[in-house]
Amino acid sequence: MSKSPVHRAADAPMKVHLNKGETYVWCACGRSSTQPFCDGSHQGTGIDPLVFEAEKEGDVWLCMCKHSGTPPLCDGTHKEICAIDKKLADAE
Repeated sequence: MSKSPVHRAADAPMKVHLNKGETYVWCACGRSSTQPFCDGSHQGTGIDPLVFEAEKEGDVWLCMCKHSGTPPLCDGTHKEICAIDKKLADAE
């Protein structure tokens, strides 16, 4: 089965408070209505969510563009994607 395309859930990361030792399920497909966490909407897409345990208590920025090189954490990739989108829009 081939994978469906990843949907960009937003153009910026989401600040989330994580509790040390708690398990979270980050949406990797971009289809969840409970972003940035999974609600099962990935079923049938061939894209699996990322299950992770918070290593420490505190606020983190979780990726919403779904293209981070360090998922589930934001690495700034959304800035590159938005710049490309702007260039394409300006070219039209």
